[in-house]
This record gives sequence, structure tokens and C-alpha cells, in this order.
Amino acid sequence: MSDELSDQERVQSRAHLLPEEAAAGSDDAQAQAEAILTESDMREADRNAAPDTVLERRTSDQTVTPIEPPD
Repeated sequence: MSDELSDQERVQSRAHLLPEEAAAGSDDAQAQAEAILTESDMREADRNAAPDTVLERRTSDQTVTPIEPPD
């Protein structure tokens, strides 16, 4: 039960919009906070869950189309 209360406290603290968020507007700050914290928890649990966290190991030859010499 204390974990549930802790999660609710986290949501409440995040539901207060920052000035730039308030300027953009939010239909449901509570739902937005829950979504942000859920995604954050997933990324924290699995470091590869976030986009762009997996680095590709390719050389420039594999990524760039070679320029053909003129005839």
C-alpha cells in the first residue's frame, strides 16, 4: 500500500505543469504525468527500452553511397 501511495505522490508532484508545459496546454495533466512516469520507470528498468539507446556499429562505407569517378 505504501508503494501505491508513493506512486500517487510521484504523479501528483509531476502533474504540476512547468511554465512551458502550461503555455502549450494539457488536457489532462494527471494522465500526462502518469504516462511520463510509466515510460520513465520502463526506461530505468531496461536501459535498452528507450529510443536511440542502442548504438549501431557501422563504418562509413556501410552508410554512405560511394561517389563514382567521372567517365
